[in-house]
Amino acid sequence: QVQLVESGGGLVQAGGSLRLSCAASGVIFEINTMGWYRQAPGKQRELVAIDTSGGATNYADSVKGRFTISRDNAKKTVSLQMNSLKPEDTAVYYCYALRRGWPVWGQGTQVTVSS
Repeated sequence: QVQLVESGGGLVQAGGSLRLSCAASGVIFEINTMGWYRQAPGKQRELVAIDTSGGATNYADSVKGRFTISRDNAKKTVSLQMNSLKPEDTAVYYCYALRRGWPVWGQGTQVTVSS
């Protein structure tokens, strides 16, 4: 079993910054991809940023240049530094991991950006 626990969400004003962190626990070996998704009210869950064990990263166009994903492969943790936040970034952010082809999701953490 694998558990993902997010932290760092909250309320921030537009232009501010937040750093989300996610820690994997339990059976953490053989985890490959880790990253972040988000889901805003009335919208489909979307990819924010992904980092594979091979070093490849992928960002949503809407966050490129503002968000940075970082990962500790040994500890199986992943963080998301969010700068220059906009109201449209408001969503529930979910940590994501892929272990042996099976997706694992965190419980989600609310990020609210006020104008």
